[in-house]
Amino acid sequence: MKFEKKRSNTKTSIPTASMPDIVFMLLLFFMVTTTLREVDVLVQFRLPEAKAIEKIENKRLISYIWIGQDGKIQVNDSLTKLDEIQKIMYSKRVSLPNVIVSLRVDKNSDMGVVTDIQQELRKASCLRINYSTLLKI
Repeated sequence: MKFEKKRSNTKTSIPTASMPDIVFMLLLFFMVTTTLREVDVLVQFRLPEAKAIEKIENKRLISYIWIGQDGKIQVNDSLTKLDEIQKIMYSKRVSLPNVIVSLRVDKNSDMGVVTDIQQELRKASCLRINYSTLLKI
């Protein structure tokens, strides 16, 4: 008499009852934590290097001005002329009184343009100015 092994017919499966909850929580997490880039940089620039830098924690207060090597100036999403900076930054300061203007200047740009922009910012009463740099290692 031969004995045969009985094999169970039960299938092992992964419980998927909580799968929609997990997917929804992951989706919600990524929606809350992701920040979208607000500005497309139209100016080509390379930041200078510094030995000591300080990071600004509250990025919502920062308004960026990009200055390219060829003298192009970008405020927000569009290229602007030097004489338009005062009006743009004054309206920004009225809507956000603690605004910090961060100048992202190309390391080979003309300092005359930077000085002119500083004068326009002074006229607009934007006196909190930050110069963006890279950390020199």
